[in-house]
Amino acid sequence: MVWCCVMPSSGKPPRRPSPTPATIDRAFDALRFGAARTLNLRDGLPTVAQASARIEAWLRQKQAEGGGEVLVITGRGLGSLDGVGRVREAVLARCTQLKRLNVVVAVQEHGPGAVVVTVAPLRALVDAPRLRTGRKTPVPVADPAELAALPADLRAVLREVATLSIIRLGVRSPADSAIADEMRSQFGAITHGITDSPDPVEALRAALRQLLQELQELHDE
Repeated sequence: MVWCCVMPSSGKPPRRPSPTPATIDRAFDALRFGAARTLNLRDGLPTVAQASARIEAWLRQKQAEGGGEVLVITGRGLGSLDGVGRVREAVLARCTQLKRLNVVVAVQEHGPGAVVVTVAPLRALVDAPRLRTGRKTPVPVADPAELAALPADLRAVLREVATLSIIRLGVRSPADSAIADEMRSQFGAITHGITDSPDPVEALRAALRQLLQELQELHDE
């Protein structure tokens, strides 16, 4: 006969560790931003050059999706030789450049290892320079043959976007030649944010719809 000894249970559930301020902050960030609006540059340990290129491509993509606040996790640089966050410095420098290009509106510190970036709406990319100067700013434009190769629905939305953009500048009945020129300008500006997309046509379609919605809301105000 084999005897075994069973310790009596106290009846109390195991104690869970108390949440720390850091875990609470991460929970709030997850609710505020979500995975789609968070870029973690600590993943993969990118070089400074890689992080700089990655943050620009990602922020331009977020602008094409409508802009707003996003979270960029840069890390604090504690693993670097001198304790200086090179990736963080590169991100802040690139965001400063993107402010001048109407991609970024503001950057705010969000703890020692992250920043909150306010991304400009898509209309700022193609509209803001002209609203400041009162005249059209030259933009590298696509060849008209490339526009002709676009699907018909894209050209239709692009024409509507171009027409509303000109009307916002005070021209009530824009000429066809002005609309055609504006279509080329809008196309050239928008494609900067979708060059890395695996499906550029679909990305252009989504960006144009987003821009059209923004312009229609402004037009209806």
